[in-house]
Amino acid sequence: MNELDFIEKQLQESEALFATLRNELGAAIQQGAGMIIDALRRGKKILICGNGGSAADAQHFAAELVGRLQRDRTPLPAIALTTDTSILTAVGNDYGFDKIFRRQVEAWGEAGDLLLAISTSGNSPNILEAIAAARQLGLQVLTLAGRDGGAMSACADLALVVPARTSQHIQEGHIGIIHIWCALVEDTLFPPAS
Repeated sequence: MNELDFIEKQLQESEALFATLRNELGAAIQQGAGMIIDALRRGKKILICGNGGSAADAQHFAAELVGRLQRDRTPLPAIALTTDTSILTAVGNDYGFDKIFRRQVEAWGEAGDLLLAISTSGNSPNILEAIAAARQLGLQVLTLAGRDGGAMSACADLALVVPARTSQHIQEGHIGIIHIWCALVEDTLFPPAS
């Protein structure tokens, strides 16, 4: 297969994925946006965690909420639990890598807050630990996964599972959903002037 054929195949796979998201996950995407909007309306915060590319997605989502997506507005309380290298390395060293997000949920999470847990496999031990802590503290849990959703989907108030097998396509679906959520948050909480 030459490079142009490879590129065409990748783009076709992405197009097929987004068609599937539109047809199969539209209502769940809307429900997830509702959970986020409701938490923010109640003055609660969004905690977000993930590993690798999902860590980047966590940071991206927090940046869009604290900063902005399309227009100037009041910043929204969102924290990516993936960003503080001192916490990550201290907790990883002292308690183990499985606890790096759990300890932060225990430190900052309050009843009514929302934890967004992102994992392509849905089986990351440190994500499952964060969800367990969130459950104990009374946070809502929203998850983004791929493949079959993994163990974390059974622990969520709402689990969105991107129906793809490869990490890159799962992550394409995740960032697409995140951008939709950000746009819905802005349009709902900060409607454009008419």
